[in-house]
Amino acid sequence: MIDAYFWPTPNGWKISIALEEMGLDYRVVPVNILRGEQFAPEFLKISPNNRMPAIVDHAPEGGGPPISVFEGAAILIYLAEKTGQFLPRDLRGRTEVLEWLMWQAAGVGPMFGQAGHFKFYAPEPNPYGLERYTTEVLRLYGVLDRRLEGRDYICGACSIADFATWPWVVTYRKQEIDLHQFPNVRRWYDLMKTRPGLRRGYDVGKELGKPQGTWDEEARSHLMPRSTQTPGI
Repeated sequence: MIDAYFWPTPNGWKISIALEEMGLDYRVVPVNILRGEQFAPEFLKISPNNRMPAIVDHAPEGGGPPISVFEGAAILIYLAEKTGQFLPRDLRGRTEVLEWLMWQAAGVGPMFGQAGHFKFYAPEPNPYGLERYTTEVLRLYGVLDRRLEGRDYICGACSIADFATWPWVVTYRKQEIDLHQFPNVRRWYDLMKTRPGLRRGYDVGKELGKPQGTWDEEARSHLMPRSTQTPGI
């Protein structure tokens, strides 16, 4: 059994999608990031960066005590290696998937997140920030569109790179992105939606709500960056 520390955001969905696609038994442990539960001491023992998702695998390969893993890309690699699924074993195929997984982790996630922050959450308009990150989001869509030319999935066969990227693209309407400008992304996005495991994973936590594009004052206090001097971080 795997405990999945989760909140319904793109970073959370990438893990719930992988768990469903891989057919693993898991239990959702909600981490309400709007109410500061990511700073709880017991969660920081699992995820010292005070971010979800994180997992605890109570039946790791080879036995022994439970293993905790934080950071979405690390979790996806761990799950793929545990199950032997969605990450090729051959050197070239594995390298390709890891490249595109890191592209998502280092580019798509942070840049899409920053664009969303300046568009929806900034306390006052910031045209420079909005233009900077929106332009980068469009560039990344272009990279993905070119990559998907002639391919069903990012690396040919479905992989953890797809699971990592799709939950960010699913927000395209809120991002005000016209997917018709990126026909290969549109085709891939629609293909991914036909996967039953992905649909189940995306539905995980829907009773908890989904990002609304607004923060109340308590949420703002928990989601804005904190100084390294803050106790407990």
